[in-house]
Amino acid sequence: MPSSLSVPEFLNHPGVVVDVRSPGEFNQGHLPGAVNLPLFSDGERAEVGTCYKQVGPEAAMDLGLRLVGPKLGDWVAQARHLSSGTPLRIHCWRGGMRSQSLGGLLETLGFAVVVLHGGYKAYRAQVRRVLAEPRSIRMVGGMTGTGKTEVLLALASLGEQVLDLEGLANHRGSSYGNLGLPPQPTTEQYENEIAAQWVQFEAQRPLWIEAESRQVGTCRIPPEVFEQMEAAPVWELLRDRADRVALLARVYGEADRSGLLTATERIRKRLGGLRTQQALDHIAEDDLEPAIALVLDYYDQTYRYDLDRRSVPRYPVEVTGRSALEAAQMLQQAASQSCPGA
Repeated sequence: MPSSLSVPEFLNHPGVVVDVRSPGEFNQGHLPGAVNLPLFSDGERAEVGTCYKQVGPEAAMDLGLRLVGPKLGDWVAQARHLSSGTPLRIHCWRGGMRSQSLGGLLETLGFAVVVLHGGYKAYRAQVRRVLAEPRSIRMVGGMTGTGKTEVLLALASLGEQVLDLEGLANHRGSSYGNLGLPPQPTTEQYENEIAAQWVQFEAQRPLWIEAESRQVGTCRIPPEVFEQMEAAPVWELLRDRADRVALLARVYGEADRSGLLTATERIRKRLGGLRTQQALDHIAEDDLEPAIALVLDYYDQTYRYDLDRRSVPRYPVEVTGRSALEAAQMLQQAASQSCPGA
């Protein structure tokens, strides 16, 4: 039988990660970088599960063998293509029948194989432990349009540790946040992706994160991480209104106009009927800057409310007219002055 490895051993072992769970299980959440090579379809998995509950494990095993048998040759061929001479790291939900049986078969065929002890369930428990590990967080704050994300990425280019929560969520964190971006992951997968980066960050070095609410679009920031963010000091980017409007016009200038109209309609109740209609008219006329200026009134109020409720150190950094790289360098300097030796 193939070696059964703990989660850390499995993650550090060389080779392709092969997730043999059904497509539905995989889409809900999986190890970052894993390849789905399902043993059962979603329907077949449900059928076997029902048989297990209603008849028993032996009958479920027999049904599973009947379902898998005709397609086993194709499955092995796909595994061989994935392997290309490198080891395969196989896992299922609990590290039981699916991964052990397939791992044993592949081993007899000459593959180098390891399996994950406890399966994906054990991995998810490890994710929770990893996310609870403390980090030395520094928050990048600022009103909508101050270029927080661009500055965060510039900090990364300067060698700083950075966690891009919006990038991992495929969302910019507002009603307009998903325009022009790929579909969002599930919250479960979002946690997996964050944990994969979190474990790599050095605990004693600063970790820069953009100030966010609990939700980034449909993705929920892990509570273990959000609690640390809430207690962290904030370096607040300041730009004048004209600078912010121009920056947002650049970001959303290529966005689909129907998407902009829909996103503006979503905040009608909070923006007000008159302002909403004025913004919609400007967008329809392809005149974005006045529309953005109207919408900023709502987002500025929301930002001030969120900032005022927090009792953490706040350090303003004036970056009007500065590029993202220049602003990042100013943040580094401000942080070194506020936290000498950190």
